[in-house]
Amino acid sequence: MIQRPRWLAEIRAGLARSRVTALIGPRQSGKTTLARQIVPPDSPAYFDLEDPRSLARLAEPMTALAPLRGIIVIDEVQRRPDLFPILRVLADRRPLRARFLVLGSAGPDLLQQSSETLAGRMETITLRGFGLDELGAKQLQKLWRRGGFPPAYLARSDSMSFNWRRQFIQTYLERDLPQLGITIPAATLFRFWSMLAHCHGGLWNAAEAARSLGVSEPTARRYLDLLAGLFMVRQLQPWHENLNKRQVKAPKVYVRDSGLLHTLLGLISDREILSHPKLGASWEGFAIETVLELVRPEAAYFWATHTGAELDLLFLKQGRRYGVEVKFQDAPRLSPSMRIALEDLRLDHLTVLYPGDVRYALGDRVTVVPLAELAASDPNVVTGRKSRGHRR
Repeated sequence: MIQRPRWLAEIRAGLARSRVTALIGPRQSGKTTLARQIVPPDSPAYFDLEDPRSLARLAEPMTALAPLRGIIVIDEVQRRPDLFPILRVLADRRPLRARFLVLGSAGPDLLQQSSETLAGRMETITLRGFGLDELGAKQLQKLWRRGGFPPAYLARSDSMSFNWRRQFIQTYLERDLPQLGITIPAATLFRFWSMLAHCHGGLWNAAEAARSLGVSEPTARRYLDLLAGLFMVRQLQPWHENLNKRQVKAPKVYVRDSGLLHTLLGLISDREILSHPKLGASWEGFAIETVLELVRPEAAYFWATHTGAELDLLFLKQGRRYGVEVKFQDAPRLSPSMRIALEDLRLDHLTVLYPGDVRYALGDRVTVVPLAELAASDPNVVTGRKSRGHRR
């Protein structure tokens, strides 16, 4: 088993700060594995709502939970939304007798109910699959190819990984989403998700998506917002500056897990990925997700003008502006578009991420950096600032 000390530390810090900590994310992202390292599954304080025995113990929730002390884990909490008002009562006791770690597959209903019922009492941690910072630079190619879901990454072969991901998509659409209260037909969402894979890294066009699916534009936007809310798709919004230029106003869309993207595109091996028209877009999305997880900025955007100037990622951190450009090239060079973005957006630094292994400067405030260097878990890799050691 691959250890995940950073996530364990983050969960424990959340439990120390808050009366209720919610660990959310897609199924199979590792939530249960982490929770069981905090509270053993055979403990009276561990409730798995997919286990009939736990459901029986919670037949009278207040009677079952009130006497317990310390940390209480409730796994798959979306199956019992009626527990949230009870958790509020128990979390408000003085003195505080127990803290709660609730695990759930992210869904609009779960997030809304928990935030409304437990307002001011709950801290939310969104778990992703394995990241480059956890696996190390040598695993970059495998992580990009297979994605970060633990069963997909750890599969014995690429074909077994691909088959797991394909089955995951089917199960997610046919079983998991209905359990979250989502009633859109699985076949419709699969077509939409596949369509997003083919426009991965491109501008979102609601009218085109609606025509392809035979639905209205508001319905197509609702589908996009749904998959984004489930952390399966990222909508990267455009940045607007007061410039004398026409700027792009539509968001860009990405399938967040590169392994799921490759599955939706039917790509199994490195050879197939490297020869596919979406090669550059796949690399771009993988790099952007890696940067955002490493840096955790206050806000993130892309920027583009109708005259061709663009920037893949603009993020704000501690009052500074940083740019990231992603290139699947052997030796990126300073382009006119980079110069324009650097000056028009008043960037403190511009980092160009590429698949090579040598770092070099392209000029003042512009550095080419191997994506593998992000495995060092040092956010200064992409800000150009002097390293101050490990992130945590």
